[in-house]
Amino acid sequence: MLIGILQTGLAPDSLSGAMGDYPDMFARLLDGQGFTFRTWRVVEMEFPADVAECDGWLLTGSRHGAYEDLPFIPPLEDFIRRAYAARVPLVGVCFGHQIIAQALGGKVEKYKGGWSVGPTDYDFDGTMLTLNAWHQDQVTVAPPQARVIASSDFCANAALVYDDRAYTVQAHPEFQDAFVDGLMKTRGKGLVPEQVLADAGARLGTPVHDQTIAARIAAFFKQPRT
Repeated sequence: MLIGILQTGLAPDSLSGAMGDYPDMFARLLDGQGFTFRTWRVVEMEFPADVAECDGWLLTGSRHGAYEDLPFIPPLEDFIRRAYAARVPLVGVCFGHQIIAQALGGKVEKYKGGWSVGPTDYDFDGTMLTLNAWHQDQVTVAPPQARVIASSDFCANAALVYDDRAYTVQAHPEFQDAFVDGLMKTRGKGLVPEQVLADAGARLGTPVHDQTIAARIAAFFKQPRT
């Protein structure tokens, strides 16, 4: 099964050399699930010719806001709506989660409550899972066709499912602790409050359920569709 990765942001140069860029992280996360991958850097205006070019689409995280006036956002939203209408499955993570919601009628905002960083507990329909987080923006109003399947005290719309068309999560199952630690030491300085960084640093090493989410993403892509 060919999964197209729509890369909406770039990992910091200081980290990507050792840990890879975002598509590399998703390839590691979903290793062994029977997928092959092809990447388009949509953040640099590189788009697939057609929504049917791959069997499914995975939208990555980004340092950008879905609400920003950036050249790649309108054509990306249009691509999302066309893929959704054609029933080509979409998976979104962090920014990907947000831009899919925004494209389909939801609202994304810079959350007044601040940042969520590091290992964070989420209630997935009654099952508590811990995943690494790195975000201030979040989906504050879910689209009417979405069902909330995960939440936390900080993020009400932490994961959404749109029947068999889209599956999205706010957290970062692809981020390992070393990468989060690197973000804290690079992008986090001067951006994220020091106490938030300190608290997140103290939680690093907490077991995370990244493979649980990997299995759910794989099952979503592979489920039969008419």
